[in-house]
Amino acid sequence: MGAATSGGSMPETGDSVGTKPAPAAVGLGGRLGGRLGGLSLSRQVLVLAAWPLLEQVLTFFVGLTDLVISGRMAVGSERVAILDAMGLGGYVGWFFNILQGAVATGVMALVSRATGGREHGLANRGLGQGLWLGVAAGFGSLLLLQLGIPMLISWIGLSAAAGVQAESYLRVLSISGPFSGAMFAVNAALRGAGDTRTPFLAMVVVNLVNMVLSWTLVFAPAPWGGHGVAGIASGTVGGWIAGFLTTVFLLGRGKDAGLHWARASLKPHWDTMVRILRIGAPQALEIAGMWLIHAFGIRVIAGLRDEGALGAHILAIRVESMSFLPGFAIATAAATLAGQYLGAGSKPMAVRAVRVCWALAVGLMSLMGGFFVLGRFQLIGWMAPASGLHLRLAAPLLIVCAMAQPFFATCIILKTSMRGAGATGIVMRWSYGSMLFYRVGVLWALSKYGTLSLTGVWIVLSVDLVTQALIFTRLHLRGQWLEARV
Repeated sequence: MGAATSGGSMPETGDSVGTKPAPAAVGLGGRLGGRLGGLSLSRQVLVLAAWPLLEQVLTFFVGLTDLVISGRMAVGSERVAILDAMGLGGYVGWFFNILQGAVATGVMALVSRATGGREHGLANRGLGQGLWLGVAAGFGSLLLLQLGIPMLISWIGLSAAAGVQAESYLRVLSISGPFSGAMFAVNAALRGAGDTRTPFLAMVVVNLVNMVLSWTLVFAPAPWGGHGVAGIASGTVGGWIAGFLTTVFLLGRGKDAGLHWARASLKPHWDTMVRILRIGAPQALEIAGMWLIHAFGIRVIAGLRDEGALGAHILAIRVESMSFLPGFAIATAAATLAGQYLGAGSKPMAVRAVRVCWALAVGLMSLMGGFFVLGRFQLIGWMAPASGLHLRLAAPLLIVCAMAQPFFATCIILKTSMRGAGATGIVMRWSYGSMLFYRVGVLWALSKYGTLSLTGVWIVLSVDLVTQALIFTRLHLRGQWLEARV
C-alpha cells in the first residue's frame, strides 16, 4: 500500500545509477523518438495506458477466478480454511515477484532512457540482458519459496487445515518462477520502449490459459479435475509458460527498428547487467522489507478472534484491486514518460507528464471508491456465496478502502514514476518509516494491549497511506528524483 521518496535539487550518491549521462540525451529538445514521437502528451498517456489497463483488467479476472473457484470448492469450515490459505497465497505471490519485479524495474528504466536518447543498441541490449536476469531471479524465487514454505506457514499461524491447503498451493505455484521472471523483464523492456500492446497480447494468453486450466483442473470430471488448490496453482504455471512463449514469438516477428531478438544483445554483457541491477537492487530491498511488514500484518490478522478474518481480508483486497486497474495502468505511462523525457533532456516535460497522470489516477480511483461503497454486499456475496461470515467481516472494509483511494492513487503514481526515472534509491529510503510505524508498531500495540478488529486493521493501513501520500507529494515537488542517473 504505497511508500515515499525524498527530494532536493542535487543528486545523492546512493540514488545515482551509473556515472555518465546518456550522450544522446543532449540536444534533443525534449522531443521523443520512436513510437511516441510526434504525439501530444495526452495521446502519449493514452497510448501507454490503454493496453496496460486492458492487461490489468484481465489480470484482475484471473485473480477473481481463483477466488471464485476457491469459494465454491467447499462449504463450512473447509471453505474457511481454503480461503485463508488463498489469502496467504496472494501475499506469497507478491513476495514471489520481488526479485523479478526488481529486474523489470531496472530494465524499464534503462530501456526508456535509451529510447528517449535514441540509443537503440543500448535499448536492445537491455532487453537481452534483462531476459537472463529475469530467468535467474525466477529461479531464485522458486528456491526461496520451496525452502521457506513450512517456516512461513508456521510463523503466520494458520490453522492446521489452512496450512495443508497453503502448502499444496505454494509448492506448485513456485514452478512458474523462471517463466514469469523472464516475461516480466521482457515486458518491462517493451513498455520502456513505448510498446505496451505486445505485453498486453502476451498477458491475454497468460490469463486465458490460467482461467481455463484452473477451472478444468478443479471442477472437470476425473482424471482432469479434482486437484483442489493445487489445480488452481497449476493453471497459473501453465499460463506463465504460455505467455512467455507468446512474447518470444511476437518479438521474433519484429521487423522495424524497435526492440527485437539479436544474437549480439543476448550475449552476456556484464556492464549492462550491472546497470540494471543497480537500479533494481534498491527496489528489491524496499519491496522485500515491505513484504515482511505486510507479512506481520497478515500474522496479526490471522491471530484475530474472528474466524475467517484472513479470508475476508483477501476478499476485500481482491475487490480493492479493481481500483488498481486504472491506477497501475496510468502509473506505467507515468514511469515510461518520465524515463523517456529525462532521456531526451527535458525535465519540465517529465514533471508535467507525471502530474497529468497523477490527476487522472486520483480521479478514476476515487470514482472506483464510490462504486465499492455502493456495491460492497453484492461484490463480496458473489465471491463467497451464502457466507454470512465473510460478508459481515469484509463489507465494512470496502468503506474504509473507498476513503483511502485518492491517497492510494498518489502513492502509486509518484512512487512508480520515480522508479521509472531510475530513482529507486530515493524510493527505498523513504518507504519504511511510515510503514514501520503504522503497520508494525501501531498494529503490534493494538493487538497486544487493545481490542483490534479486522476493520481496525484496515483503518491503520489507510492512515499509513494518507501519511505516505503527503510525504510523496512533498518529495515530488522538491524534484530530487529528476537527478537520478541511469
